[in-house]
Amino acid sequence: MPRHRAPGRPDAAAPAAPAHHDGSALYVPEGTPSLGDTVPVRVRVPRGTGVRDVWLRTVRDGEPRMAPARLDRSDEHEDWYVADVLVHNPVTRYRFFLDVPGPDGRSGYRWLNGRGTWDRDVPDAADFRLTVHDPAPAWLSDGVVYQVFPDRFARSAAAGARPLPSWAVPAAWDDEPHGSGPDVGVQYYGGDLAGIEERLDHLVALGVSTLYTTPVFPGRSNHRYDAATFDRVDPLLGGDEAYASLIRAAHARGLRVMGDLTTNHTGSGHEWFARARADEHAPEHDFYYWTDDEPGYVGWLEHASLPKLSYGSRELAARMIAGPDSVVGRYLREPFGLDGWRIDVANMTGRYGAEDRTHEIARTLRATMRAIDPDAGLVAEHFHDASDDLAGDGWHANMNYSAFTRPVWTWLSPEDSAVPYLGLPVRTPRRGGRSVVETMREFDAAVPWRVTAAQWNMLGSHDTPRLRSIVGSLDLVEVAVTLLMTYPGTPVVFAGDEVGLTGINGEHARATMPWDFPDRWDAATFDVYRSLVGVRRDAPALRRGGMRWVHVDDDALVYLRETPDERVLVAVARAPWPGVRLHPAVVGGALEAERLHGGLDLSVHDGAWALGGDGPAVGVWRLA
Repeated sequence: MPRHRAPGRPDAAAPAAPAHHDGSALYVPEGTPSLGDTVPVRVRVPRGTGVRDVWLRTVRDGEPRMAPARLDRSDEHEDWYVADVLVHNPVTRYRFFLDVPGPDGRSGYRWLNGRGTWDRDVPDAADFRLTVHDPAPAWLSDGVVYQVFPDRFARSAAAGARPLPSWAVPAAWDDEPHGSGPDVGVQYYGGDLAGIEERLDHLVALGVSTLYTTPVFPGRSNHRYDAATFDRVDPLLGGDEAYASLIRAAHARGLRVMGDLTTNHTGSGHEWFARARADEHAPEHDFYYWTDDEPGYVGWLEHASLPKLSYGSRELAARMIAGPDSVVGRYLREPFGLDGWRIDVANMTGRYGAEDRTHEIARTLRATMRAIDPDAGLVAEHFHDASDDLAGDGWHANMNYSAFTRPVWTWLSPEDSAVPYLGLPVRTPRRGGRSVVETMREFDAAVPWRVTAAQWNMLGSHDTPRLRSIVGSLDLVEVAVTLLMTYPGTPVVFAGDEVGLTGINGEHARATMPWDFPDRWDAATFDVYRSLVGVRRDAPALRRGGMRWVHVDDDALVYLRETPDERVLVAVARAPWPGVRLHPAVVGGALEAERLHGGLDLSVHDGAWALGGDGPAVGVWRLA
């Protein structure tokens, strides 16, 4: 790659960086500690911040304790301190106390936690965390996930010969999906599993590493979240053999495969529910919640078509989540061999009224999966604040709408957006970079770093509008995809986003892949995705490094991803901006960089890095 050292003159100057710590290997030793272990944790304190001493605050058995940190090493730009954390509880919280002069010259202090530095007292919610629970498997956060909605991805030749189900409203492959109306859940295109298998080379060409499909069990809808059984794969998709064949073919190409399971509910046509309604003495009767009000049972979000499961029944747990013969276990084993599960509405599973078994269910799922395949991945769906459910002992990670999707949308959305905003009764708002970063940091800081490092970051999914409909231009798509591929966590691409498909809500966004319609295929967008997937794959710091914000203003965000061996600088601008000079304490003294992607200008001016350029634009560099 070329070395980039052209001159530049930005108007603004970035101040010296604040003190910083995160859970990456630069600050916390790799590996999972055990109870009783002492873990050395490091914090960097740039010169010029006024810090005279550093202390560690931990919380042990609910009580805060303070201990002095030791000066570990220094250079002309910063001091590094180290302190020892005793892992006394399964999740051990800590933060740093920075001794600084007060405004009157007497003692003052700041706190450093996951949200940044504060010159006031703050609650413990954003404290750093060490956990004794194993992290997500490395393959999950090292790779890129590709989400497929089976009915809309690809049809094999065999698909047209299958009889049309009674519930289906047939559609031609190039028909536009309906975004509203009575047939949104039954508009049927006929995509199948053999069709996905025939197109696996597309995933390889894009550079993704994991295929995730929405449910494959029979139902009475195109989305199949209303399962009629978990004992077999939908014959409309090709049945069990087609699923096993797809997984084998994916594995042969080096791809992992994750399934999708509704542990919270079944469809009203499910065989369990039929037996439960027919005989109140049947064991399946205890699988559901019954009421005196119509329709006589509890439905998910009051939908009668989706009766909610009750995990007060041990028999239900045994059939669904516990042990190798459960639904969860069966599809991890041969002849299928799934590599993990995404759990639909995980936030509601096991919760109803005074009952809350969600954490117990997540731990049971994890134990079942670990016993079959210690490297299996478990991801939850949760549209809002999932921090109470992400201690690390259950779900490995969550679909990260709160800390990634929502803030990125609000930063890149136009002022006059017509796109609905993720379940709220407003159109997508437009917000400045400071608000966006505060949102990201607040949600990220509420979970252990190893969870943040595995979160499923998305620019959209089968439940949301499409990225192209949100941002409009290819330039802003590149800004969004740069964030996706360089932010901590696991990038997830919804099939079709990489070729520029559009959609204004979740139903409308479930468009078919335009394999035979070149006028609907945006090659330039595909090149952006493929290039940035490659950048992420070739830069370990983008997959495993820490996260340090360097500069934030309304129209530009700049941050560093760092490991002990590599440092990558990322800059994204949504509009023209004056640029910034980067303090040597932020980026180090070496004035040489390798451009990895993008057109923003990074140059040397008066002995320091200068960053700027027109926008929308991006830049990714590996710093010497």
